[in-house]
Amino acid sequence: MTSAENQGIAPNANRLLWAGFMAILAAGAGSPIRGGILVDWARDFGFTQTELGQITGGGLLGFGIIIIVGSLIADSVGYGKLMILAFLAHLASALLTLAAKPIFVASGKDAAYWCLYVGMFLFAIGNGIAEAVVNPLVATLFPKNKTHYLNILHAGWPGGLIVGGLLSYLMVGKVPWVIQMSLFMIPVIIYGVMCMGQNFPKSEASSHGVTFGQMLTEFASPILLFLLLIHAMVGYVELGTDSWIAKITGSVLGTGQEGRQLGLLLFVYTSGLMFALRFFAGPIVHKISPLGLLFVSSISAAIGLYLLGSVSGAFLMVVAATVYGIGKTFFWPTMLGVVSERFPKGGAITIGAIGGVGMLSAGLLGGPGIGFKQDYFASGQLEQQAPETYERYAAEGENRFLAWEVRGLDGAKVGVLDDNAAELMRADELLTESGETDQSHDRLMDWWQVTGAPAAETDAAPVREASLYGGRRALQLTALVPVTMAICYLLLILYFKSKGGYAAVHIEGTGEEAKEVE
Repeated sequence: MTSAENQGIAPNANRLLWAGFMAILAAGAGSPIRGGILVDWARDFGFTQTELGQITGGGLLGFGIIIIVGSLIADSVGYGKLMILAFLAHLASALLTLAAKPIFVASGKDAAYWCLYVGMFLFAIGNGIAEAVVNPLVATLFPKNKTHYLNILHAGWPGGLIVGGLLSYLMVGKVPWVIQMSLFMIPVIIYGVMCMGQNFPKSEASSHGVTFGQMLTEFASPILLFLLLIHAMVGYVELGTDSWIAKITGSVLGTGQEGRQLGLLLFVYTSGLMFALRFFAGPIVHKISPLGLLFVSSISAAIGLYLLGSVSGAFLMVVAATVYGIGKTFFWPTMLGVVSERFPKGGAITIGAIGGVGMLSAGLLGGPGIGFKQDYFASGQLEQQAPETYERYAAEGENRFLAWEVRGLDGAKVGVLDDNAAELMRADELLTESGETDQSHDRLMDWWQVTGAPAAETDAAPVREASLYGGRRALQLTALVPVTMAICYLLLILYFKSKGGYAAVHIEGTGEEAKEVE
């Protein structure tokens, strides 16, 4: 790359780049930190697993919607104002979460629940607004090398996963959760300070007077719609898989808490690969083009996922995770780069649509879809190998995903078997002390005492084997998604080759006369 390609269009370009990096790092770090302290919240506030699931789910699907909404107004409101709003949302999220303990003392469990729920929702809002801003901001700041700098920007995500994951691994059960939560504020404060008093540029589209209506007409392009479809698959295979992979690989590597910790460390390792490799996207893109990089990445991700669902043993699992980690590294930021290079008239809207679609796909399709596949294969295996055990652990109703349904295993019952009813007994003590009643808890306790406990020794092995089989098959089938992506990228490569080759375009003219040219 030439020195000119590394120069931003504004004197504060690098400062704003790293401010965006820290904002994304804060989002990445916040998730594993909050996930790791759920056990502390259960102990301190007496929450059940259902209540904890409701808290963690607060606003996650809204993340993608907020990105899209934020992108629609980013060019008119201004990047600087929206970054202030993101900072305030992150700050309020942390303060509300930290206030849960004194509020619990003053007003009880319900007040603490809503404090944490709203705090989680504000966390998602802050993440969504920041994502809606920093992507078009960096594409604007570095117009001659968008893909490279978008990859550097998004190195903040795996960087945050590494920091948050390691903090969770080292501190859970040893350091008060309030201190762990306070550490999340460090990158938030850093990006807030870095944004203070800064001039934020307008997007290339805004600076050329492109109207909101003109920006929306970009969606009439079949190529952009095709890219949106592909990025829905990116969200499915990257973020959807990430929500499950530590659990699945952990069950292969060990049992109980040991397996969960090993799975977390393997996830931190793949995040480390992503963090390091995203700084080198520029030189790779200059040799094989963004679409070439995405094509190779899809093949690597497909092989890695299939291996993760097939191999056993720590060494082979690390090898498989390495292949998968390399494959998924460049998907998200390089797709953002392709859209910003090919559709600059879309401003923040087109690049935001890509990010929003990816997040929505992860939340609506990726996480639920991979979970459904685990249910389908685990229940089928258990019903065939140990039908009596299956009847004891089968869910009362059927699980549904799109047009498919299956009577999977009851996660609450499997969880009781997995920890030998330790959490069930803890919850029972809390309910007894408080004088409260919980019908779902009472039903689970009755089931364990009458049905589960007497057959626990017989059921433990087949249930574990079925769960392991379900996780493996889910990863193997998910490998078909990057295979499909590779075909799509190959079609795009051939299309652009027929047009003379892939090239970035820029805007010439202003207002109604503005047009995109290579």
